[in-house]
Amino acid sequence: MPFTHRFAPAARFGFWLRLAALCAVATSAPLALANPAASIPPSAPQSAMAEVDIHSPYRVVPKMPTGTKTTADHSKFKELQGPFKNGSEVTAACLSCHTEAAKQIKGTIHWKWEEVEQDSKRIVGKNKVMNNFCVSTPSNQQFCTGCHVGYGDAKSGEFVAFSKRPDTDVDCLVCHDQTGKYVKAPYQSGNPPTTRIEMPPGSGKFIEPIDLALIAQHVGAPSRANCGTCHFNGGGGDGVKHGDLDSSLINPPKSLDVHMAKDGLNFQCQTCHATGGHEVSGSHYKLDAKHEGGQYVRGSQHNMGSAASCQSCHGDTPHKGNLAQDLNMHTRNIACQTCHIPEFARGGVPTKMEWDYSKAGQRGPDGKPLVIKDEHGHPTYLGIKGQFKLGENVVPDYTWFNGAVKWMNIGEKVTPNKDGVVAINQYGGSATDGKSRIWPVKTMKGTQPYDPEMHRLLAIHNAGFDDAAYWHTMDWQKSIAAGMKEAGLEWSGKYEFVKTTTTWPITHMVAPKDKALSCAQCHSNNGRLEKIDGIYVPGRGKDHQNWIETIGLGVAGLSLAGVMVHGGIRSFLWLRRRNKPGSKSH
Repeated sequence: MPFTHRFAPAARFGFWLRLAALCAVATSAPLALANPAASIPPSAPQSAMAEVDIHSPYRVVPKMPTGTKTTADHSKFKELQGPFKNGSEVTAACLSCHTEAAKQIKGTIHWKWEEVEQDSKRIVGKNKVMNNFCVSTPSNQQFCTGCHVGYGDAKSGEFVAFSKRPDTDVDCLVCHDQTGKYVKAPYQSGNPPTTRIEMPPGSGKFIEPIDLALIAQHVGAPSRANCGTCHFNGGGGDGVKHGDLDSSLINPPKSLDVHMAKDGLNFQCQTCHATGGHEVSGSHYKLDAKHEGGQYVRGSQHNMGSAASCQSCHGDTPHKGNLAQDLNMHTRNIACQTCHIPEFARGGVPTKMEWDYSKAGQRGPDGKPLVIKDEHGHPTYLGIKGQFKLGENVVPDYTWFNGAVKWMNIGEKVTPNKDGVVAINQYGGSATDGKSRIWPVKTMKGTQPYDPEMHRLLAIHNAGFDDAAYWHTMDWQKSIAAGMKEAGLEWSGKYEFVKTTTTWPITHMVAPKDKALSCAQCHSNNGRLEKIDGIYVPGRGKDHQNWIETIGLGVAGLSLAGVMVHGGIRSFLWLRRRNKPGSKSH
């Protein structure tokens, strides 16, 4: 783990003084004429380690309950015998007992796709912000709502605002199905297939209907697979968006994630993302970047309800042993994830690192959109989407982060930076604000349509089978016109492609402690923290200043010389007394 300090020259001088003191103690130890200190017994909490969490000596770990996980056998409920024509009928049956569930769901970000930004208090969320994956939600809701906890009108294709939908449009099964058979059909506004559907139309490929009654009779608390139905597939596919969330976490080994390991703690998502009234704690719009003050009960309303932080369980001083003091100093400035998630996308599922829409539009010899795959069968080019760069075992980028994220909403004017890049979101934080830690992040790079006259990123209509859908006709002019119209925005009629970035926090895929970063991975030239400003990192190339190191070495040398001279004088005087006539030792 890296030792960091925010004070520049003074800290460096202090570092060398401490080094000199250590040299003095080490050298003078053989000459000491004192009795050895009595050993100090371990404190009571440490002596009880067999009974408590090894990561937290003050928290007793209860045993997980065994046996039946629920007090109700839903297969015996008359209301759930079916048959059901659609998902809304299932929800109506659920609400006959769980009377408040739909109202609770409709107050959450999972339903609204909206959140209040921490600093600006603007409304952001999936409905509002731009991104550099599928770009924008407006005009694409029939496809995007495949990851919404509700049902829409699949026949008309008209999008009905979430706030205007009835309670029976809440989808209970997507989170609570325990059969693994529940699916939402693509392009069906979040509805499950209740009849045989040809998809894509005219392809000769069919999606078979599912048995809603069977699924409704086998429900329970959400599993990682339930949450992963959407969160593992963000950005258009398995592992695409986040880098630390993909299908490898459904049944991961301990080497991939110590918390979710199927043969270990086997945490479900809500173990950390504690939930009350269907309100799930933790959101990349509201991150607890520097929780302090020790442990607290998971799920308490800390920092606007976001209780999913490492300190919730591990506290501010999680390290034990001989190096505990030095290692625990790191937690002041460094997020736990920085050392304990050395790489992301480690489970065999690649994540997208770059997406270039400017390369889209090519067709193969058969006239169909061109598809190019790598040696593992992963697409690196799709005619309907462009060119991709994938990554596995990716070393994160690092940044100061205080939990505040500023997102670009659709329609906002932008100015590319000196490198011609537009930052779609920006992480707040610095070495001096007292609120930040150094966090690992994934930096997603994109190239996407931009209006050079109105200076804003363009909403596009990509999903669908109409003439304006880019995935269907690959016509940018029609796609942009439809997307901007649905978003209610003007467009100059011109477009170019501009480079963009989005930043994503890395918080999952926590490695075993023996796989955490070693000291040298940060304390070295071109180490992990090479680009981090505002701190002094011993061993880092740019922190080497000859005059400071000369003084430090000089002080250490003088200290060593002083100890040697002092020891020599004492030895000389002792020998002189010993050899003096009349002395007892003579």
